[in-house]
Amino acid sequence: MVLTVKDIARMFDLSCVRTDSDENDIKALAENARRYNCGHVSVMQCFIPEIKELLSDRPDIKVIGNVSFPSGADSTSVKVFQAVELRDAGCDELDMVINVGKLLSGRYAEVEDDVKAVVEAADGLPVKVIIEVMCLGREEIEKACEISIRAGAAFVKTGTGWMARGTTIEDVRLIKSIVGDRIKIKASGGIRTLDTLLEMYKLGVTRFGVNMRSGTAILNECIARGGEVAI
Repeated sequence: MVLTVKDIARMFDLSCVRTDSDENDIKALAENARRYNCGHVSVMQCFIPEIKELLSDRPDIKVIGNVSFPSGADSTSVKVFQAVELRDAGCDELDMVINVGKLLSGRYAEVEDDVKAVVEAADGLPVKVIIEVMCLGREEIEKACEISIRAGAAFVKTGTGWMARGTTIEDVRLIKSIVGDRIKIKASGGIRTLDTLLEMYKLGVTRFGVNMRSGTAILNECIARGGEVAI
């Protein structure tokens, strides 16, 4: 099988979600998404109107809204409000952060109700549940994955990219062993090379959250290899 640079770009959620991301960063994000024909862009809530306007003539580049990002510790009512606001603002997908603190406390029913409420508020938009795998042990990862599946999420996502370490091959392998084909997997955080991306893809990851710098570097690496890679 061969993946082209376009195939890889379409799997990208090219992101600009740091605390200090400003208008110039959002403009650069839109420019790079256009240049490489990325499938999706992800920005903080306050910049949804800007990115929608910048990409108004590119409906093929989908916009992701982030709910309770990056902590996941907002109340369910706040998460629902954010989901509705982002949906009404024209987002195509939502990424929500699971309540990690309650998950670690064993309050699984509350965590599941929280995710379900956002999925319902999304009203059909795909929801990716960010489980912040870097903070969890195996039991919590299993619980988070099962909660995401039962709640009707489209993806389980490894992390926000704000933790001290990134997503590893081992993280992806563990999640895949738990979910099988019952839910899609998005890997995010610390994905900086084409070889890492390809290894995760072979394990079942179909979406990748990458910041602008890492994303463009990976795509340029693929271009340097002739624009396609065998896997």
